[in-house]
Amino acid sequence: MASNFVKNNKNTGRISTTMERTGQWVFSQEIPTDIIVEVGEANFSLHKFMLVEKSGYIRRMIMETDEPDLSRINLSDIPGGPEIFEKAARFCYSVNFEITVHNAAALRCAAEYLEMSEQYYEGNLIGRTEDFLSHVVSMGLPSVVAVLKSCENLLPMAEQLQIVKRCVDVTTSKVHNEANFPSRSPANWWTEELTILDLNSFKRIICSLKARGTKTHLISSALITYADKALRDLVRDHSGTGITMLSDASNSEVRNQQKNLLESITSLLPPEKSALPVNFLCCLLRSAIYLNATTNCKNELEKRISNNLENATVDDLLILSFTYDGEKIFDLESVRRIITGFVEIEKSVSVFNVTNLEETCSAAMERVAKTIDAFLGEIGMYAELSISKFNGIANLVPRIARKIDDDLYRAVDIYLKAHPNLDEIEREKVCSVMDPLKLSHNARLHASQNKRLPVQIVLHALYYDQLKLRSGTVEDRSIKNDAVSTRIQLEADVSLMKENETLRSELMKMKMYISDIQKGPGPSSTSKTGQKKPKFFSSMSKTFGKLNPFRHGSKDTLNIDDGSDEAPKPRRRRFSIS
Repeated sequence: MASNFVKNNKNTGRISTTMERTGQWVFSQEIPTDIIVEVGEANFSLHKFMLVEKSGYIRRMIMETDEPDLSRINLSDIPGGPEIFEKAARFCYSVNFEITVHNAAALRCAAEYLEMSEQYYEGNLIGRTEDFLSHVVSMGLPSVVAVLKSCENLLPMAEQLQIVKRCVDVTTSKVHNEANFPSRSPANWWTEELTILDLNSFKRIICSLKARGTKTHLISSALITYADKALRDLVRDHSGTGITMLSDASNSEVRNQQKNLLESITSLLPPEKSALPVNFLCCLLRSAIYLNATTNCKNELEKRISNNLENATVDDLLILSFTYDGEKIFDLESVRRIITGFVEIEKSVSVFNVTNLEETCSAAMERVAKTIDAFLGEIGMYAELSISKFNGIANLVPRIARKIDDDLYRAVDIYLKAHPNLDEIEREKVCSVMDPLKLSHNARLHASQNKRLPVQIVLHALYYDQLKLRSGTVEDRSIKNDAVSTRIQLEADVSLMKENETLRSELMKMKMYISDIQKGPGPSSTSKTGQKKPKFFSSMSKTFGKLNPFRHGSKDTLNIDDGSDEAPKPRRRRFSIS
């Protein structure tokens, strides 16, 4: 009997094929087999004298056993499993096989485990595999990475034999040279080669590259490519299918693995301000929020985005704000902290440069303000966005950062249109984030005809246009100063307009009352009504007296002589009550 195999696992077909191959070269021997070697689920029927000649470990097991005739040994913990043991057994039988970059590390570990050194046989398996590994240095980068990849299932022995260290050193050297002197196109082709590695091996290469002084943008390129491959469903897919796949196929263990991977990638990010694009950082932060990563991890990503917020786009901020399917708002607190962090940085820079942020602002702040206004316009159309959150984000940016408020007005108008049930006070709260006097002519023209805006905002816009017409050739700066000084007068105008509306209402009531009298009521009702006439007209008289803006006198009537026969000059009224 050449081999006997128990078929009770998923790899049955694979191991069965291995056993069939083993049987072919064992059957070539005329001497019957006398020992069974168990490796996992596979049983190899072999010859003791062939094994002990080259394996010191098997030799010692047979010689030190208490059994008079040992016929079975267990080598289930041999590195590489049944497939690698088969090749080691072939070597014992002097049967040729190929050593490749995929099995060299496993054969070296198996040879160490079986003690197949020069002490027992000249040109033994340890020497053969070491010769192959020493030539890996002269191979290309893909070959070295393949050897390093094969070591992932051979720990800790591959580490003890320095195979991992040697592969990391060679890989780092080749990557460093390839990064500085590309040998093929595209220049960063090597980043894709590293994506097959597990996290620990990848981290060692990145740390080694940093120690060698590799340029930051090259390290960043490798990190982006690796994260894109390892966290494809979270970082790359924005269509919603990725999150569905994750939810269906994952459990808490898978999510923990992804969280650990994300946190490790974050810890490897270069410290330089513009080392990584903002879009990539926003994708990482959204993934960190979704995976419930540590607070330190999220704070680090928010800090990095704040430092480079001037280069962010509206789409970058929207990545943070919405769920993966884009149907509802996901997280605005991170956006708030990012904007706050950027403003604090600008304030510290202003203090350092002995400037006042309330009077001047940098070009970066102006770009961020424009981005935030456009961002508010995008999220304003969602019904679940409250006024406090909308205003909270808008007010984070200093008013001086906006030369004109057209973009902010657009965002306010979008919000009011998406929330039609707001009352007057709520609409005024929404509009409080913008300055009507800082709107362009076209925006003021639109605002003056916008029925969604509160009356006070419309009056501000109209009054400013009137002021500009009166000023004529006056420069814009003086116009702005005059406009600011008239805000108190505008508030008075609003109050007077409300009084005018009240007066109109009273006049309408009086008109209806007179109409009822002209219909000819009966005697009883006439008498009753007649009793009420003085009361009603007296109240109307009091109302007119209160609403009369000239009841305390007028410049036009101060000099009129009561005894004069001349007709008094007509009074000029500001508002008509007819």
